[in-house]
Amino acid sequence: MKYWEEDRECMDREDLEQLQLERLQSTIYRVSTHVPFYRNRFKEINLDPDGFRSLGELSSLPFTFKDDLRQNYPYGLFAVPLRDIVRIHSSSGTTGMATVVGYTRNDIKIWSNLVARVLTAAGVTKDDVIQIAFGYGLFTGGFGLHYGAERIGASVIPISSGNTKRQIQIMQDFKTTALVCTPSYALMIADTMLDMGINVSGLSLKYGLFGAEPWSEAMRTEINNKLNIRATDNYGLSEVMGPGVAGECLECKGLHISEDHFLVEVINPNTLEPVQPGEVGELVITTLTKEAFPVIRYRTRDLTRLIIEPCACGRTSYRMTRILGRTDDMLIIKGVNVFPTQIENVLFEIEGTEPHYRIVVERENHQDKATVLVEVIESIFFDEMKKQRQLVDRIKKRLASELGVSVDVKLVEERTLERFEGKGERVIDKRQL
Repeated sequence: MKYWEEDRECMDREDLEQLQLERLQSTIYRVSTHVPFYRNRFKEINLDPDGFRSLGELSSLPFTFKDDLRQNYPYGLFAVPLRDIVRIHSSSGTTGMATVVGYTRNDIKIWSNLVARVLTAAGVTKDDVIQIAFGYGLFTGGFGLHYGAERIGASVIPISSGNTKRQIQIMQDFKTTALVCTPSYALMIADTMLDMGINVSGLSLKYGLFGAEPWSEAMRTEINNKLNIRATDNYGLSEVMGPGVAGECLECKGLHISEDHFLVEVINPNTLEPVQPGEVGELVITTLTKEAFPVIRYRTRDLTRLIIEPCACGRTSYRMTRILGRTDDMLIIKGVNVFPTQIENVLFEIEGTEPHYRIVVERENHQDKATVLVEVIESIFFDEMKKQRQLVDRIKKRLASELGVSVDVKLVEERTLERFEGKGERVIDKRQL
């Protein structure tokens, strides 16, 4: 099966934009009548909810920020009574007040269908056995992929995250064909298999669906080679729905956006103006069909590019490149914008380095200083000092060429940097301590 909902995924652009406009008008009316936050926001800018006539007027609508969600904790932004809510999810709240989102029965149905689209585009069918190594609970990733997998009729193993050796045992015993987790955890599983002496050719694995953190094309290649699979990227965020907002097809040339359910913009985070297609900017999302928790122009802080050229797979939706980083994860070193994925790409190309690194940012003499800790294979780490210095110099030169700014490099022994079962934490910013 190539498509899950061919009539929607291959819709004529003119028909799609008309559908978007109708659904946007309905959403604007719904939030203006049922959500005091939006009703007041519209009044502040003298916006007439009934006067919206074209998608070109989208910029007249106000942005929604994560702080708006936190300040309306827990149910202030719900557009339906609590009795109509059948599911509640929440962020961890580790950086402040948690954000809470709700789902009606119809929201859950739509969510399942959109994840089914992503799974189908990535090659998964009802004949597959899907091992979901995302955390279950208030995090949307586990349940989102679970319901989508059940929707297409696949066999689901809801193993959740952690206990890597057990993950591998289940993978062997249950003949898992598709793995769902973060790309960082996929590499951790691959490394553990190597330690255990397991030949991946003996597994049934064919596909990997990875998300929840930025990762590079080089990292995809590493995962594909180590696990002998076809890895695809997918995107979602709990404030909008969870996984299912966008996902790659097997062409792997950008993530198809479910534009019949989400209206997307890519803006310059400084000027707030739209960028040209192909230019990097911040992703802004407006929900078009969410009943319980609709959001208008939500600033995701995720950085991406929009691809409007047709895809060979036949889907007509616009695509977005994989997330390059976040506006608040972006490092500014000596006035230059640096993303961790740029550093990752360089390290993957240098023989002897491992796919594990850490970026430490400090302030010395009122200037920012970045040091990249790089794991290297045992033979290099214990090699003579001269060869180590040569490797450091080579890495520094490559990074300076790629980033446009110099950074320090320190080699560390294999497996000394912390491994992550969830999102990989690549940056330690000591400037905030």
